[in-house]
Amino acid sequence: MPKLKIAECREFIQTVSAKALDMKVPVAIAVVNAEGHLLALERMDDAGFITPDIATSKAFTVAAFRSMSPRFPDGLAIQQWFKERNPQMLINASIFTGGKVVVSGGCAPIFKGDEMVGAYGVSGGTSDQDEIMAIYAREKVGWAHRAQNDATPPEVRQHIEALYRKAGLDTGKL
Repeated sequence: MPKLKIAECREFIQTVSAKALDMKVPVAIAVVNAEGHLLALERMDDAGFITPDIATSKAFTVAAFRSMSPRFPDGLAIQQWFKERNPQMLINASIFTGGKVVVSGGCAPIFKGDEMVGAYGVSGGTSDQDEIMAIYAREKVGWAHRAQNDATPPEVRQHIEALYRKAGLDTGKL
């Protein structure tokens, strides 16, 4: 069973931090395992005091929802899905998890082969800035945000791509 190693988490955090410095946007970065338990967390100097909690919650949310359904490849798809169907349920989910459910950009699952091994969350910038930093670091460290052999049914794939389009994200192809 593949697992995330702390050295991988540190490399991801350092890469996000370097990009954040370039963008002049201090952030917090969290990495959780597949069950949503915290593996690594760092708050950059001058990042908001609440950003570690938000980054951790973003990562937890992706781990929780991605493990439930392939319909939730990242925080933006989760946000759009609930916006269209049941925004109140999203609030309820946040309440019954003690505030651990937060949906926004800057978070996604981490796969090794076909197994989801964890998720990350970045917080401190705008949703778009967090997403830019996270994608940059994910690509640099070689983390996959999808299963190697994506078994997402075609109707689910079409559904996800429609959610991205509705959210104004034309690059959200699976």
